[in-house]
Amino acid sequence: RYRPNCPGCRVDRRKEEREGLPVTELCCMWLVTICSSLPIQYVFPFLYFMIRDLNIAKEEEDIGFYAGFVGASYMLGRALTSVMWGVVADKYGRKPVLVTTLFSVQNYLQYTLWTQL
Repeated sequence: RYRPNCPGCRVDRRKEEREGLPVTELCCMWLVTICSSLPIQYVFPFLYFMIRDLNIAKEEEDIGFYAGFVGASYMLGRALTSVMWGVVADKYGRKPVLVTTLFSVQNYLQYTLWTQL
C-alpha cells in the first residue's frame, strides 16, 4: 500500500501510527515562532533611547512616531524577504532553512549579549 521514498506515504503512515496530538512537532513550531519574534521584541525596549540619543526627534513627544517607523520598516523587511526565504526553502528544503534561521538568531543574540557585557 505504501511506496518507498514517497513523502506523502510517509506522512500517512505516521498519521496512522500516532494517536493524540503531535507534541514534538508542536514544540518545534513553538520554538521557531518564539525565535522569529525575538528580534522585534528585542529592539523595542531600546528604541526610545536610540531615537532620543541620536537626536532624530525634535521633541520628546515625537519619539513614539519615529519608533513606529522603525517597527514598520522591520515588518516591511520581513514581508519583502519572506518570498525570498520561501524560494530558498523550495529549492533546498524547509529543514535546512529553519536550521539556518535558528542558528542566525542564536548568533545574533550571542553577539548582542556579548557586546552588552
